[in-house]
Parts: sequence; C-alpha cells; structure tokens
Amino acid sequence: MKKLYTYLFLFLFFSTSILSAQVREAPDRFRGEGPYNQLIIRGITLINGNGAPPRGPMDIVVEDNKIVKIAVVGYPGVEIDDTKRPQLKDGGKELDCEGMYLLPGFVDMHGHIGGKAQGADAEYVFKLWMGHGITTVRDPACGNGLDWVLSHRKRSETNEITAPRISAYTVFGQGSEEPISTPEMARAWVRSNAQKGANGIKFFGAPPEIMAAALDENKKLGLRSACHHAQMDVGRWNVLHSARAGLTTMEHWYGLPEALFEDKTVQHYPLDYNYQNEQHRFKEAGRLWTQAAEPYSDHWNKVMQELLDLDFTIDPTFNIYEASRDLQRTRRLEWHEEYTMPSLWRFYMPSKISHGSYWHYWGTEEEVAWKKNYQLWMTFINEYKNRGGRVTAGSDSGFIYQLYGFAYIRELELLREAGFHPLEVIRSATLNGAEALGMDDQIGTVEVGKLADFVILEENPLQNMKTLYGTGAIKLTEDNEVVRVGGVKYTVKDGIIFDAKQLLEDVKKMVAAQKTREDYEIEQPGMNKTKEN
Repeated sequence: MKKLYTYLFLFLFFSTSILSAQVREAPDRFRGEGPYNQLIIRGITLINGNGAPPRGPMDIVVEDNKIVKIAVVGYPGVEIDDTKRPQLKDGGKELDCEGMYLLPGFVDMHGHIGGKAQGADAEYVFKLWMGHGITTVRDPACGNGLDWVLSHRKRSETNEITAPRISAYTVFGQGSEEPISTPEMARAWVRSNAQKGANGIKFFGAPPEIMAAALDENKKLGLRSACHHAQMDVGRWNVLHSARAGLTTMEHWYGLPEALFEDKTVQHYPLDYNYQNEQHRFKEAGRLWTQAAEPYSDHWNKVMQELLDLDFTIDPTFNIYEASRDLQRTRRLEWHEEYTMPSLWRFYMPSKISHGSYWHYWGTEEEVAWKKNYQLWMTFINEYKNRGGRVTAGSDSGFIYQLYGFAYIRELELLREAGFHPLEVIRSATLNGAEALGMDDQIGTVEVGKLADFVILEENPLQNMKTLYGTGAIKLTEDNEVVRVGGVKYTVKDGIIFDAKQLLEDVKKMVAAQKTREDYEIEQPGMNKTKEN
C-alpha cells in the first residue's frame, strides 16, 4: 500500500505539474562583451548587498572574473580626480557608469527552467532572467531531467550560453526505477543523486520514516535541500519535522501554518474537497493562515524560535500566489502583451488540467480570504527576518500569470510590502540567496575576491523598485512629458557585460515571431466565447 501511495503521488505531481517533457536547449551565446583580462566599472554608487547603505562614486576593478579592488574615487557632486583612479591595463575594458547604481547579481531561489506545456524554451527563460539582473538560479525540480540541467549548468559555468549560473535540485525519487518505499531505498537514492552531480534535493513530502532517512543521508553528504510541504503528507510531517531532520530551505508557505496549529492537526477541509480540483486546493489554501496560532502568541513565538535556532531558510515566493488575491490585476500586467508567449498564455487560462490554472469560478470571497492570508503570512516572514532569520527571494515563474524575470522583481516589491526595508529586500535577493546555496564565498555581495556578478541601473532601485522591471517605471518630467525610466542597463555575469535591454528585445522578437506564425492575439478569458477546458 505504501509503495502504491508513493507511486501515485509522484505520478500525479509529475504528470500535472513540471515533468512533462524537456524544453528546447539554449543556443550558443551570441550576446555579451568579454570576458576581459581587466574590467573597470567607473563612477558607480554601490549597493553591496550586505545591508550597508549606498556609497559612491566608486570604481570596481575586475581581473579574470574576480573583484580585485573597490576604490572610493570622490564625493557626490564633486568632479572626480582621474589621477587618483585605478589605471587601465593593456587589453582592459572601461565601462563608464558615472551616476549609475551597482548591485550584486540577483539570486532567484525558485527558478524552473521553462516548461514544455508552457512553451517556454531555455533561451526565452534565460534571457528574461538575465534581462532582469538574475545571474544565479536554483532549479528546484530539474523538470527537464537532471542530465539536461547539469549540461546547461556546465555550459553556463563556461559561458557558452547566455544564462545565469544554475544550482540543480532534483525532485526526490526522480529517475528511480521503482517507487521509493523504504528508508534504505531513500538513502541509496540520495547517494546516487549526489554522485550524479546534483546540488541538492527538492521534496514534496513522503512518509515520515522516508523523509527522515533521506534528509539525514543528504545532510551527511553535505548537500542542501528544499521542500514544498504538499497537502498529501503535511498532516503528519510539517516544516518543523523537516527542519529538525536537516531540511535547509522551505518553499512557499505550506507546512508552516500546520506547524502553528494549536487546536487541530489537519486544516479544516470542506467535506467535498478534492485535491485534484485545483480550485478546491487553492481556495482552501487561502483560508489556512487564519487557522494558525495568532501572531506573537506563545506557540507562534515557539515555532519561530525553533526555526531560528536551526538556522532555517524561508523562501516565501509571495508573487506566485498574488493572482489569488487580485486576479484581474495579475492577468492584465502590462508585460504580457509583448513578453508572454502564446503557449504560455494558453497555459494560464482557466483549466482543469494545467497546474495553477484554477480559475474555475474565482471571485470576491476567494480574493478577500487570500488578502487576509497574505497579511498573516507577511507578518510571520517580516518578524522572522527581524529576529535574524534568513529570508530569500524566489519567483516560481511560469505559472499563475507570473512571467520569468518580471515576477522576480514583483517578489522584491512584495518583500517590501511585508515590511522589509529596501536594503533588506536587496540582501534577501543577493547575500541571503548566496548563503542558502552555500555560495556566499563567491557571490551575494560586492567584495574583493568574489565573482564579477553585477546589476547596473541608471535609477536608484531603493527609491523605486519598479525601475528594475524590464518595462521600467512611469515618470512625468519637469517638461510635463510622460516617459519610462529604468530597466536594468547592464547585467554582468562572470565579468561578461550583457546589454540587459537587448536581451529583452530578443525576447520580444521571439514572442512577436510566434504570434505571427500563429496569427495570435492575447485575449482575456471567455472574451472570445470559445469553450475553455
């Protein structure tokens, strides 16, 4: 029975969510300048990712993809004395960024590399990410298969493709010839996963003895882990159980309210609930936080303190559920017209089979419940950060009207809404992500000795994070002209300079070409009077 249960859960998840088929591989890189034996970025204002305030003007010197010098070269409003600046070597490259802002490259802790069902190929996804300053992603499922992801990880490391660096977390049990039904099988699979080269494991839940064995073995091997505590097992194994067993990161928020229950062990499911009906699933998920302990109550504080003591990381992915609290806003986002593939738009439509397309009859009552859900969820996350907990930024794009790259910037805005200072938001997007991946010795802050991963903008993102969107921010000039400002100007990854706007222009052309081939225009659900799934 246990074998059958494990098989059915994995089969149902894989067949309806991620593991449908491989997407088209990324082509060889044809964008980006460099790398150079020396790169000097001149005159920037530095936001270095560790929570420190901006400072500038500064020159940053990179040699062989390592930061070798960070020099203060003057004062705001005062002409820079060129004789006191770092000198360019033969064959070096200068990048004049006077008056601009420089941050560490962003880390997306929940980045699925496309999806066949969504029609989102690797080049499309990678360029949307890179066009928004994302230089590192954790693929929390390896939905295209571990070998495929490891191949792209290697090609990204050698900069053969235009792509962020990739951290590969395989879904627990993926590739196993038979369902994992014993602790011994779990340990053997974990060892095999490590030998194949995965960076970690993504769990969705399993019987307690199997979860405990897998996490213990994974921890012994020094690998990291993530878990979406799906409703199929959360009633007996919540976030606290996982954290105690060695889980390093939780995804979304499933499993956390369950750990906060005081008067129950299972959420109040309606008696006609069916998990395979996604409107049931997401509707009732929006009522879960109100069933948890009150904020700042004894139990609430006890659970938080234990997670803090375990140095546990929370990756909330606020953005991916935002349509639940405001569907009309989310499906009308301005970038859909030019950046969303027709196939991806169709995937978002109300459907009984596409994961996350649960708009069977979504209404005011559902959205009001989700708004309350967010208030309580954000209260926990903000306080966790305030007490020293690690919170990261992840997008989970490709579902629920959330587009790669753009959704990541929305995640930063939602962290701000939760109560994070803008500098705390940037730290979640950079240093915290690097720490969670075990890569903070290489990326996450702008420091001597670290890799040359940068986001460069002409506008101050602390004042307005909308300037990070590829579509920029709307501004009325002194001459009463409406203009767009912002968008990432340069994404630097491994010392290679990418014109971020050019990468997004490439994506626009891909989308336009596909629309021409299909004679397609984006239409809102039901407006064309065709029968939806």
